[in-house]
Amino acid sequence: MNTLSIIIVNWNTRDILLDCLDTIVAYPPQRPYDIWVVDNASRDGSVAAVQSRHPYAHIIANAENRGFAAANNQAIDASCGDYVLLLNSDTLVRAQALERMAHFLDIHTRVGVVGACLLNADGTLQPSWAAFPSFWAELLGRNVRARRPYGTVDGSTAYAVDWVGGAALMIRREVIAKIGALDEGYFMYSEETDWCFRVRKAGWDVCYLPHATIVHLGGQSSQKASARMKAELYRSKIRFYTKHYGRHQAYALSLALRAALYGKTLIKRVRGRAEADCDLHLLAQALNVPRWH
Repeated sequence: MNTLSIIIVNWNTRDILLDCLDTIVAYPPQRPYDIWVVDNASRDGSVAAVQSRHPYAHIIANAENRGFAAANNQAIDASCGDYVLLLNSDTLVRAQALERMAHFLDIHTRVGVVGACLLNADGTLQPSWAAFPSFWAELLGRNVRARRPYGTVDGSTAYAVDWVGGAALMIRREVIAKIGALDEGYFMYSEETDWCFRVRKAGWDVCYLPHATIVHLGGQSSQKASARMKAELYRSKIRFYTKHYGRHQAYALSLALRAALYGKTLIKRVRGRAEADCDLHLLAQALNVPRWH
């Protein structure tokens, strides 16, 4: 039977992390599994709390925030499950979700990655799949929710997609061995899109499972993103374009996003609520096209 390693990256989310772990214990996969918590230098007592309440969980305590990709890679290297599940700390696993994802990989040997159906806290759908980035989708800041029915061997419902969200993403270890781990050049954002792009390029399918449901609390956050987080988003967009579509397309996207940024800033200044000059500079710097070998 294929085994499963569950990896959770944490940064100052002690209480919801404990809730997440509680739901894994309540609804575990019906196969051998282990849990890895990678803590990115939290200051809220997360490590001690996990050690106390879930002593069986493997903990990697970093001295600094290494970002989503690097932290996950630490546990990927340390674990040995046949399947690897990336699970956000702000998720609540529902009954049979983990086993359904793993079983889907068991019986569909050409599927390299499978994503869960994410739900908001109120039970409404939180779209967690999309087509790969395009110029207009990136400029408008909208994901194209493209999917098509996947021919399953057991008649269950599944969809073939370009990429699935990293809040609940399961991948075969043999796929990681062939395409590599997460790209640590992304601090946050776009890591899973990049990974799924490489999975698809290597000839594996990526699927979305509507019957494997997991609640994702973070998806409904209405707090305004900080300038630093916006900068990381811009930097990730440009990195993905440079890496997979080439520098010419990356320059085109960079110029378009830069024009949109300055245009929005001008309008805000006219209305008397512009972003600080330091924030504007930070965002503009993030749109620089990186060198690529």
